[in-house]
Amino acid sequence: MNDIEVSIVLPAYNEEDTIERTVSVTLDTLETFLPVDSFEVIVAEDGCDDRTPDIATRMANEDDRVRHIHSDERLGRGGALEYAFERARGGTLVYFDTDLATDMHHLEELVESVRSGEYDVATGSRWLDENRADRPAKRGIPSLGYNTLVRTILRSDLKDHQCGFKAFSRAAFETLGPKVEDEHWFWDTELLVKAQREDMRVKEFPVDWEPKGDSKVDIVRDVLGMGSQIGRTFWELSVSPRITPRISMGAGTMLVVVALLLMTQYLNPQRVLNEMAGASPALVVLSALIYAVSWPVRGLRYRDILDSMRFHEKWSFLTGAVFISQTGNLVFPARLGDGVRAYVVKARRSISYPSGFASLAVERVFDLLTITVLAGIMMVGLAATGSASELFAALAGNAVSGAETAQSGQTAVYVAAGVGLAAIGAVVAIVASARTDGNFVRATIGRFSEDSYADYVAGIVEGFVADIQTVTADGSAFARVGIGSLAIWSLDVLTALAVFAAFGYALTPSLVAVGFFAVSVGNLAKVLPLTPGGVGLYEGAFTIIVAPLTPVGVAAALSIAIVDHAVKNAVTLLGGLASMAWLNVSLTTAVEESKSASDIQPEAGD
Repeated sequence: MNDIEVSIVLPAYNEEDTIERTVSVTLDTLETFLPVDSFEVIVAEDGCDDRTPDIATRMANEDDRVRHIHSDERLGRGGALEYAFERARGGTLVYFDTDLATDMHHLEELVESVRSGEYDVATGSRWLDENRADRPAKRGIPSLGYNTLVRTILRSDLKDHQCGFKAFSRAAFETLGPKVEDEHWFWDTELLVKAQREDMRVKEFPVDWEPKGDSKVDIVRDVLGMGSQIGRTFWELSVSPRITPRISMGAGTMLVVVALLLMTQYLNPQRVLNEMAGASPALVVLSALIYAVSWPVRGLRYRDILDSMRFHEKWSFLTGAVFISQTGNLVFPARLGDGVRAYVVKARRSISYPSGFASLAVERVFDLLTITVLAGIMMVGLAATGSASELFAALAGNAVSGAETAQSGQTAVYVAAGVGLAAIGAVVAIVASARTDGNFVRATIGRFSEDSYADYVAGIVEGFVADIQTVTADGSAFARVGIGSLAIWSLDVLTALAVFAAFGYALTPSLVAVGFFAVSVGNLAKVLPLTPGGVGLYEGAFTIIVAPLTPVGVAAALSIAIVDHAVKNAVTLLGGLASMAWLNVSLTTAVEESKSASDIQPEAGD
């Protein structure tokens, strides 16, 4: 028979200097208001690398009221608490920080508020008028700002969400535990916010609090970690419930309408329609078939990337996953489709989010590098033939009629140049890092933060970088992926050349060279999400390059760019819809889940 009514959990990470005193003070305080055999004190030791485990084990052996719950791996503060609470025996669950910053004479009020059945959750507060709390500016200002954000964005009625002095009933924990996603410092806040959303009885009472030890604003944890978690929780509680299939369909339709309206800002629709009227339908269909061939090649390349990361999947499934993610980039703004791929391979093949995002990063780097190389080779060719001066004149807006077209093209080419340089820099950095054993990730993050959450972030990033390095360090994999990338983007250019032919233009060597350059720069320009689906940037870059360097006029160049872009988008959408039906994937759900994955948690086997 279990006579334990109250379980006190002390989250401990490398607390060898304080844990013994903390346990002793806790036991003495509990004895003043609870029967001696009605409580337990649990040291939730979270993968410590000091003497804390030995001390906790010794205390547990000496006193039956003390328990030591050990984790071999770091679970994070919230994860360690959940792990301990699941193994606790009491009906009232309590935890507080081991530094005893909160005056222990408040412990009875904390425990009895829940134990009496009057409240489901109780929490101490350092921001109520009645309390006494010594808050230095370096602690008080960030705390005030953080709690203000939580109250404003997450609509919480509480003043203090991060005070490490809380209690809740077993029933409340069993309801809230599965709904709290964070496993680190945001765990406290998320639990309190969701308790209020569940209409639980929450008591906030003032406590006397005095900071122990040194502290500082932590860039990694406080800004990146906590800020992203507020956003993730807001999305989960306030945005996601309102996204119905009907709303999603309406939003996608509106994006298409906006894209069409953007087109009319830089071209005369009637002139374009007149140019299109003479295009050969058969050759336009041929261009679509050529582009369709590139998709199985994308699947094969993605298979090679995952193979080198020790994930072995069929190219057909991976082709579908690529189709779905690229469809997401067409339908949703800000390239949200990029994260969809990670969701699809995790949901359907249990490939972890870090590995999924790493594989996507490898693919993107190879894409950008290949496009940059193709554009660079053609630029050298143009310079050798004396055509480069005409291109520079076009960039200045002197050779292409239509201010809107010139401006769009200039912006696109400048964006493309920046993206190309970034791609080359990324490849150099990745290849260099693959050839060294230096731990640059942890050293870099350590310059900004020494907090345990920074260690957690560093671990995630290290795993991500390690996956990328696995591919770049494997010579044969690097070659296969590189060859696949070259084939994919060559087919992309051949699609555009088929459209040139559909408009009646002979594919002379000079036009083919300019076509390679125009398509490459247009694709680089689309990388940044400046317009929906890259509309305007691709066409502008394509036109400003083709019009001055070939016999193709401005209206015809715009028409070719639009048809080329439309053919590629149509193939992508059809393939995406078919893949979603085949793999039973909802694009809206995939986008929601991939957004949540911005807070990547470590998983078994990672």
